[in-house]
Amino acid sequence: MSKIEAKNVNFFYSDFHALKNISMQMEEHTVTAFIGPSGCGKSTFLRLFNRMNDLIDGTRLEGECLIDGKDIYAKDVNVDGLRKDVGMVFQRPNPFPKSIFENVAFGLRVNGVHDEKFITQRVEESLRGAALWDEVKDKLKESAFALSGGQQQRLCIARAMANSPSVLLMDEPASALDPISTAKVEELIYELKKDFTIVIVTHNMQQATRVSDKTGFFLLGELIEFDDTKKMFTSPKQEATQNYITGRFG
Repeated sequence: MSKIEAKNVNFFYSDFHALKNISMQMEEHTVTAFIGPSGCGKSTFLRLFNRMNDLIDGTRLEGECLIDGKDIYAKDVNVDGLRKDVGMVFQRPNPFPKSIFENVAFGLRVNGVHDEKFITQRVEESLRGAALWDEVKDKLKESAFALSGGQQQRLCIARAMANSPSVLLMDEPASALDPISTAKVEELIYELKKDFTIVIVTHNMQQATRVSDKTGFFLLGELIEFDDTKKMFTSPKQEATQNYITGRFG
């Protein structure tokens, strides 16, 4: 069974038909990349899987979005519980105005965890998992804003990991970072798929080839092609995919 599945998904912002009849399956412990020009629907599609689009007035979904075989838009779904299981990392690092420690502990505290020993253990595990522990272990009480942009983004990844989600969604997680920080985040993504199922939106096609197992190419709200990343970048089936990855448009 697939970890994540979309079945005949159509999505509307009021009258605008943003996603058109999209179906795909994403396997557990893989990295799936979404590529395509700006405004093609890839971030909208990503945000369906932790129901972030629910926060926008006038939106409408048709079709099914499944995680572990369960429709996450069913009436009995607890959205807070869903977002605990589906972590999200945004384009720009967005640490809270708190200490490094409290940034990572935040989700645990919000979800009612009071055991300080457990919180301390999870903070360390998450920072280690985000390849940040050695850089911050002596300054956990300092403000998260004291970290560099790349460190802040890894802190946000640690914060997403602290609640032990099974899925991590990443919306262009390295687009605001310098090349060295980008490389660290990419290495991290590759490592994290041992523990998580990861979906990443990226404008950087080289990044897609480096970190992902499968790639979906979106254009004007449609999924044009979805295949093994190596196959798609060496012998795409669709002419539009070929034109995009060779830089003829986008």
